[in-house]
Amino acid sequence: MTDDGRWSEEGPARADPIILTLQLDEASAAFFERQRQAHFPLAINRIPAHLTLFHKLPGEEADRVLAEVAQATRRPAFPVAVEALMPLGRGVAYRLASPTLGAVRSDLARRFERWLTGQDRERFRPHVTVQNKVTPERAKATLAELERSFHPFTATAEGLQLWHYRGGPWSPLAAIAFAR
Repeated sequence: MTDDGRWSEEGPARADPIILTLQLDEASAAFFERQRQAHFPLAINRIPAHLTLFHKLPGEEADRVLAEVAQATRRPAFPVAVEALMPLGRGVAYRLASPTLGAVRSDLARRFERWLTGQDRERFRPHVTVQNKVTPERAKATLAELERSFHPFTATAEGLQLWHYRGGPWSPLAAIAFAR
């Protein structure tokens, strides 16, 4: 990682779309990753567990996107409630909630308005998907299994992560911590 929070990039990636995710504290991120490894179909599990803020920002505008994200991270880390499990029809996710997260996401949506796709203009429903693209029956069984041991908890939002989408796998672009 470079001094400005960027990971070093391999090859020409500037045109690859950018995905923006929330960086959670290490323990919470590890919890979600364990759940994803246990329940996501192995053959299509190519990315880590994550909470997506924006699905497709223009890679050719990477410097401008990074500048806007850097502005948005000039705030302290904040708590995020992991409230419940939520069915996705063909998968399962953990539902998260935080007024501050909503405000950060709304601020960035205003900054990125000209670039937002239809998906990124939809109502923001923060969640971390741990299972997807399975049969509805398997998803219901996973939901029931996870609900038996779930207890709400609080994670900490520590920063924002930017990734290049490369046709399946993601390549890290930058991680910018919230101000301390």
